[in-house]
Amino acid sequence: MQRRFILKFAAALGAASLFGAAHADDNAIKVGVTGGPHAQVMEVVKQVAAKNGLKITVIEFSDYVQPNAALAAGDLDANSYQHQPYLDAQVKDRGYKLIKVADTVTFPMGIYSKKLKSLSELQNGARIAVPNDPTNGGRALLLLQKQGLLKLRADAGLKATPLDIVENPKKLKIVELDAAQIPRSLADVDAAAINTNFAMEAGLKPKSDAIAIEDPHGPYANIIAIRAADKNKPWVGKLVAAYHSAEVKQFIEGKYAGAVITAW
Repeated sequence: MQRRFILKFAAALGAASLFGAAHADDNAIKVGVTGGPHAQVMEVVKQVAAKNGLKITVIEFSDYVQPNAALAAGDLDANSYQHQPYLDAQVKDRGYKLIKVADTVTFPMGIYSKKLKSLSELQNGARIAVPNDPTNGGRALLLLQKQGLLKLRADAGLKATPLDIVENPKKLKIVELDAAQIPRSLADVDAAAINTNFAMEAGLKPKSDAIAIEDPHGPYANIIAIRAADKNKPWVGKLVAAYHSAEVKQFIEGKYAGAVITAW
């Protein structure tokens, strides 16, 4: 997958090179997204923005780490793929000077299985895959706790890890994997907590295929992030206005039937 990412990223940057990293007229930007709904929505945003004179090149990534690295390095002007807790963790851990400028959509995380029809069927010692990044991993553990499968330390917060599990009556084995890889690993585990964008990209339908799903009204609204130094650039307002347009809202509500929810 890493080779595919490198090739795709290099090709996209090559196609966008006529803009350069700076914008003399602020009329052309590069926006990073992950595959699936984030990419699909941004293509609609691109069409709306073009009507207002802003040209967007959409660059698709296959993991959660590279879009922030590319943004911080100046290879992107914005990205749209992460929630605020994830950005906060990246800023703290990597020193990125990145900020949120707008909310976008919410993807309620679900638990999926190829072996079970209900979480009540989980046997002692069952293997459950969760994302291996701190914020989505904690999100998955909180979802498992909500389902009564385990209990976390009271002060674990949104970044809970398997080390914070204080009660695990079924002795579940938590398997930490890259979030993008978890759908491909469903056959190797008993159940898996999967981010909705990756679930949908793998052909899973949250409303019908998930055996448990997160409350959508939580702290995990996705965002548009930019470099802090760019917060007053004219294109920022144009990008946000295009994303928050009636056309984009209508597209999201019509295409995803509640699996993806607008957060503005």
